[in-house]
Amino acid sequence: MNTKIFLLLTVIVSIKSEYVNYKYHKVYTVTPTTEKEVQALLDLKNSNDFVFWIEGIKVGLENRIDVAAEKQRLFEKYVSDAGIKAELIIEDVQSLIDNQVKRSKTRNSNEYAWDYYQNLDEIYEWMNRTAEAYSSVASIINIGATAEGRPILGMVIDFKKRERPYYSVIEGGLHAREWITPATCTWIIKEFLTSNDRGVRAMAEDVVWYIFPVTNPDGYVYSFTDNRMWRKNRNPAMQTSCAHMNRPDDMSVGVDLNRNFDFLWMTVGASGNPCDITYAGPSAFSEAESLAMANLINGLQERGSLLYYLSFHSYTQLLLIPYSHVRGSDVLEADNYADLFEIGIKGMDKLTARHNTTYRVGTSADILYEVSGSGFDWAKGGAHFPLVFLFELRDTGRFGFLLPPEEIIPTSEETMDGMVEMDRVARSMGYYRGSAHSFTASGFMILLLAAMLLAK
Repeated sequence: MNTKIFLLLTVIVSIKSEYVNYKYHKVYTVTPTTEKEVQALLDLKNSNDFVFWIEGIKVGLENRIDVAAEKQRLFEKYVSDAGIKAELIIEDVQSLIDNQVKRSKTRNSNEYAWDYYQNLDEIYEWMNRTAEAYSSVASIINIGATAEGRPILGMVIDFKKRERPYYSVIEGGLHAREWITPATCTWIIKEFLTSNDRGVRAMAEDVVWYIFPVTNPDGYVYSFTDNRMWRKNRNPAMQTSCAHMNRPDDMSVGVDLNRNFDFLWMTVGASGNPCDITYAGPSAFSEAESLAMANLINGLQERGSLLYYLSFHSYTQLLLIPYSHVRGSDVLEADNYADLFEIGIKGMDKLTARHNTTYRVGTSADILYEVSGSGFDWAKGGAHFPLVFLFELRDTGRFGFLLPPEEIIPTSEETMDGMVEMDRVARSMGYYRGSAHSFTASGFMILLLAAMLLAK
């Protein structure tokens, strides 16, 4: 059935809650400097009176805390009594949300551009039109349906129709509220199909790409219609009362898809409580979205060689390397960590050159927080892609998940620059010849330097 017709005929059954209005919600930035401050913030987080934008809390890790207007005095007194410095950075969260959904009054209703955040229908319609316009090299793939019946659509780009090609996967929108990631993924599709840049052309044409701008369609739609800050999917199977946690019951609808993959599932950085934002589900691959991605990749393994798995998230401006549960010398659990680190460093240097945006490179445990059951960790440890990276896109927290539409194009431009340089370095290391090695000489030196810096 034609995908556009399918979208029109699909009956979406969803559990609706009252629209969450963030008017007068304020956002404060806090960075604990001692273990005592970490514990104070953990206690604050566990009260569920406030929303922490970053799940991990540790010394030196900057966080953002959403505070409703009626709880502002309570919050300010708490951090003051605890001796924690809190800086107000957003006066009204809803005003930023309203800015994100604005549409130009002069644009044709059928025109697709990268100066606003497209909803799911707009993205899927554009993907269909683009596949039709470039039908000799591009096609749409439907890998499954969500709990609410929406298709999980990807774009397949195959220029050379080889018998045993390199397959690569790009996954965006796994977390619903991270709107910059679908926008960036559609930009990458556009560049792969239309750019005249030699590096882009080589990357686009020497690999068969499977690109999924919105891997969590139900959650993405819900972030437009009901709750802009929604993160999980919308699977109602584990819905329960969250009153004991001082949360609405709607919080228990859905699973954090980036904790649901079958790699060290529920080991660290994930929750078994449906009312939590990092709920990992009742079992690994319990969710239609994660299972569909795994089934796709397992099928690709039988038809060719896997090369890249690129996962897009936001925010914090990081390039993460597997595995997300390790730090220090344990990073060597990924057998080609030194190569990945060198590829990442050089790629992010090129990214910075475009708009002076700086990224840090390393494992999540080292430079963010510990995670298990993530899609990109499974891609490395379960599916054995050699080149696996997770981009945490703009920004570092001034706007966070509410990145202004004006930053879509510069974010996409610099990301593309970084990817092309990463591909150039990977080629020089032999990854396209099937002779990639665990350590290059320069990679070893970079790893040694990184270990020395971490030890300080």
